Amino acid sequence: MLTLTSPVEIWAHRLAAGTKLAALAGATTGLFLLDAPWVLALAGVTAASLYASGGVGFAKAGVRQLWPLWPFVVLVGLWHLWTGDIAGGAVVLLRMVTAVALANFITMTTRLSDMLAVFERLARPLAPILPPRRLALAFALVIRFIPVMLERMALIRQSWSARSPRQPRWRVMVPATLSALDDADRVAEALRARGGAG
Repeated sequence: MLTLTSPVEIWAHRLAAGTKLAALAGATTGLFLLDAPWVLALAGVTAASLYASGGVGFAKAGVRQLWPLWPFVVLVGLWHLWTGDIAGGAVVLLRMVTAVALANFITMTTRLSDMLAVFERLARPLAPILPPRRLALAFALVIRFIPVMLERMALIRQSWSARSPRQPRWRVMVPATLSALDDADRVAEALRARGGAG
């Protein structure tokens, strides 16, 4: 749970964590400044080419981590079809999928310790009121847990669908929340065993 770094090492693993995070921030900001579907589609193709550059094994692992996004893609797509705003729906979906794909690529190619060091440097101005290492650890864990929680939600939905013909809707929130709390407890125990957050 503490690391989602891909064991398949590619060229992006050798880049500095700060450089990758800065590029991610710039790319994500750019996605939300763009409105043309064809430009966003080109950005999506660029994100896909990053995964492809790591080879078949790396690309498959990346797709598996992105797969839990499909319920959101379906819901957003159906909503925009119902409202008749197909172009707007395409823009939203392309932004969402591309942004998550880029973030996942950075997560897969950056060690948690390297990410933590970058966040710790950025948090140093807050040292008088909050320990930089704790704040950095919180940021890093949030980034690491997003794909894990998406996958967990997808598994819970699949379990519900296997047992009931009804749509799960809000009913998955309780097991998802309990699962998140259980994961948080396990991570806290692991951190304490390693000497805490510092």
